[in-house]
Amino acid sequence: MLNNPQSHGLWEMTAAPAPATAPLTGGIDADVVIVGGGYTGLSAALHLAEGGAKVALLEAVEIGFGGAGRNVGLVNAGMWVMPKALIDTLGEDYGNRLLDALGNGPRQVFALIERLGIACEAEPHGTLHCAVGTEGLKELEDRAAQWQARGAPVELLGADETRRKVGGGTYTGSLLDKRAGTIQPLAYARGLAHAAVKAGAQIFTGSPVLAIEETGSRWQVRTATGWVTANWVIVATDAYSHGPWAALREEQVYLPYFNFATRPLSADLQKRILPERQGAWDTKEVLTSFRFDRAGRLVFGSVGALAGAGEAIHRAWAIRSLHRLFPDIGPVAFDAAWYGMIGMTSDNLPRLHSLGRNIIAFSGYNGRGISPGTVFGERLAAHILGTVSQADLPLPVSAFETRPFRRLRERYYQHGAELVHLTEARF
Repeated sequence: MLNNPQSHGLWEMTAAPAPATAPLTGGIDADVVIVGGGYTGLSAALHLAEGGAKVALLEAVEIGFGGAGRNVGLVNAGMWVMPKALIDTLGEDYGNRLLDALGNGPRQVFALIERLGIACEAEPHGTLHCAVGTEGLKELEDRAAQWQARGAPVELLGADETRRKVGGGTYTGSLLDKRAGTIQPLAYARGLAHAAVKAGAQIFTGSPVLAIEETGSRWQVRTATGWVTANWVIVATDAYSHGPWAALREEQVYLPYFNFATRPLSADLQKRILPERQGAWDTKEVLTSFRFDRAGRLVFGSVGALAGAGEAIHRAWAIRSLHRLFPDIGPVAFDAAWYGMIGMTSDNLPRLHSLGRNIIAFSGYNGRGISPGTVFGERLAAHILGTVSQADLPLPVSAFETRPFRRLRERYYQHGAELVHLTEARF
């Protein structure tokens, strides 16, 4: 996208094309206008159209341009926050409601993929959260106990079993979450777009929203070349928000995240590394993630931006780290390299905002956008269609918050990750 291979990397190389779209020109009428063509917006568009609503979706650039086309492709259950801490923050009612919704999120994603026949390399074989040292293992023991108390199919594995499932490394254990898995994330977004269009939704790309105003009992959402008049507005722009809803971006701190994709590994290495095709990541603060794509490329990532000196630093770190994890991997060459921005809220939990009468937004996925985006999009559609009340949504409405020293924190994350990887690459 934008003639920049570092924006979407492997995913743009291997995803099937998006449906044909064009910028909005002139005025149209709709029941609902959706701003943003990521998982939340596309899921909402699909479910609204299937429910009989007239839907127009406005995307500033291209389908999946934001986090939906740049992420690792891990379909996780829940959030980063431990279940108990989540309930402590949101209270028993909303806490349990959100845990139930997002705990079942991967099941909803994979069921949707199967129902719609989306070709997105779906691998519903679980994920491995790998423990680094004794502290990492203690964290996973606590996480496992809390999820198991809720009946979740998670299993704490010892060091030997973890090494067998990973195919290398010196992890002290891991948490196998059988609810989760991996997908080709941009292909999933494009598949949702195809399904939404087939159901009757209109999608306009290259159409950033410049203004919104009330016209009687309805809203008029304007772009540079057109407008949509609708009863409802869903704002699904999350960390890539700008224009009228820049506040959604400003309450989040950017955490850059990059991925390198190796050339396809040999058949022998593919049998020994992640032989059951789980996606994996570790417990380090500057974490490492790795998973395969369907062609046998190992997608290897961490915190950091491939900009300036960061590209060389992170590339050297990735090569050295791959050899540490898998000593017999041999010479490492990459087919693709890309990065994007994760929006982090102050408590690592998403937000539900009411931005005016019949204007609603979910945001703040904190690096876990695939399942929550899909689930929240469907819930918003159900709310607008009248089958779910606002009080029954999985989050309470919250006010915007100001993040002090936001830009300073963002520089700290970017350059701190460079320092960590520069150090690790040397020893």
